[in-house]
Amino acid sequence: MPATCARRRTGQAGFTLLEVLLAFLVFGLSFAVTLEILTGSMRNTARAREYTEAALIAQSLMDQVGLDIPLEAGNFEGEEGNYRWEVAIYPFQDDGSNTRSMELMSLTRIELLEVECLVSWGNAGRERSQMFSTVKARLEGNESGEGADS
Repeated sequence: MPATCARRRTGQAGFTLLEVLLAFLVFGLSFAVTLEILTGSMRNTARAREYTEAALIAQSLMDQVGLDIPLEAGNFEGEEGNYRWEVAIYPFQDDGSNTRSMELMSLTRIELLEVECLVSWGNAGRERSQMFSTVKARLEGNESGEGADS
């Protein structure tokens, strides 16, 4: 009878303990890598959402310049949800590269104003911000904010 038992053992198929442990190790590593990739994707999606919301707030604020926000030199600030914003309006300063705009200003009495909008969000230490800028036009001497947009 002992010879029969020996034959059965050699004829049985199965995995050794070492093979099972190695399979668990490979599975665990691949699961950890997949989890890290998903976590990074979620972080990037949240960051993209924050920057998109900041851009939409800045666009809305710049659209309000000349309507709700007077088109005159000065600083304005406020909050919208978790976002803080600052709008700075000052006379357009030509750096010499755009002489035609300066000629046009002197011929047509159009005054160009630079509008900068800084939108910031986040907690102290992890605060993020984004700067946006544009140029608006108004007739010289027209302090009411009515004028041409550019």
